[in-house]
Amino acid sequence: MDTAGMDPDWAALLAARDGAAPRGALAPLFAPVLAPPTAPDGCRVVGRLAQTLDGRIATASGSSQWIGGPGDILHTHRLRALCHAVVVGAGTVRHDDPRLTTREVPGPDPLRVVIDTDRRLSADYRIFREGPPTLLACAADAPGADTHGTAAVLRLPRAPGGGIAPGALLRALAARGLTRVFVEGGGVTVSRFLAAGCLDRLHVTVAPVLLGSGIPAFTLPEVARISDGLRFAWTVHEIPPDILLDIAVDRARPGGGA
Repeated sequence: MDTAGMDPDWAALLAARDGAAPRGALAPLFAPVLAPPTAPDGCRVVGRLAQTLDGRIATASGSSQWIGGPGDILHTHRLRALCHAVVVGAGTVRHDDPRLTTREVPGPDPLRVVIDTDRRLSADYRIFREGPPTLLACAADAPGADTHGTAAVLRLPRAPGGGIAPGALLRALAARGLTRVFVEGGGVTVSRFLAAGCLDRLHVTVAPVLLGSGIPAFTLPEVARISDGLRFAWTVHEIPPDILLDIAVDRARPGGGA
């Protein structure tokens, strides 16, 4: 890629995407995302959510555009460009009709993966009609053809708690050489990857907004004691007008599960 005229810190990260050592002002935040995979599934996985100060990712009606400000949008597009695949759930497609491309930054578009367990989405959404290659990940027993619009269909086992098994999806992506995976949303999808112990990092944008009600950021198994909650190390980064929490999850599960 021609990096002439590009922000030098971003150009250095794009070089690190392909194997160079991360350097520059953006390296402290993104170097953990670019680190080599260590999990048995062969993937390095980062989840991301944007939430209000009171922990909501959308209003009760599902409106979520835009909780985060310009800094969060830029950060999201950077994560897309640095990762091989971007994963979203059916609810995100239904509510936002996203393109999941890197329009805000120079860099390659990721493979787009939509998790729609029972294939309830129509093929009319933009992600199934235009843009970069797309996979529709569904349950192995879901009916339908092997394509969905322009998307290829990937059939996977169901998870006991609902949806498809996150580990099975990661192994299928790694088999295709897609080992750096960005789970962009929504809250249920990110929560399922977290509950399954399938996240290495978690990026949470906190916006200076109070809604008072709405859809919670995380939906996780209940714990009985504070000590059973998942505790972690984090660093805080400014992405005006918001803050970003970079959380080292390291494949831990809520409730101390291995």
